[in-house]
Amino acid sequence: MISLSRPTRFVLACAALATLAACGGRDRPKADLAASQITTIGVNSYLWRAALETVSFAPLLQADSAGGVIVTDWYANPQNPGERVKLSVTILDQDLRADALRVAASRQVAQGSGWVDAPVQAATVQKLEDIILTKARDLRRKAVAS
Repeated sequence: MISLSRPTRFVLACAALATLAACGGRDRPKADLAASQITTIGVNSYLWRAALETVSFAPLLQADSAGGVIVTDWYANPQNPGERVKLSVTILDQDLRADALRVAASRQVAQGSGWVDAPVQAATVQKLEDIILTKARDLRRKAVAS
């Protein structure tokens, strides 16, 4: 063990107290209520609400906020009744990030008396993801502003 003189110990003790005093204080950081990790429902609430708003045109089959899964039933646009789509939105993370969202779409076209699977353009899925992310960011901005 190293033996320190009394004046040296006094100086070290004062330095330690000064360092601790700088850490303390009565001001505590305020919680950011609009943080990107709002997860009282199991997933990011901004992504969840934005996804629900975006797919609200179609009837829902499943909406699991704990697992972050939204599945719509088949939807046919009244202006194009010979085509229908079904969407699946999965929120993969608690953060509000682009890679925390996955959208999958299925498309069918009427053929004879039934429905036949048809390809979905990748741009369609990307556009839906962009819409959801934009709405989620807008919801967060509104929460921060208020």
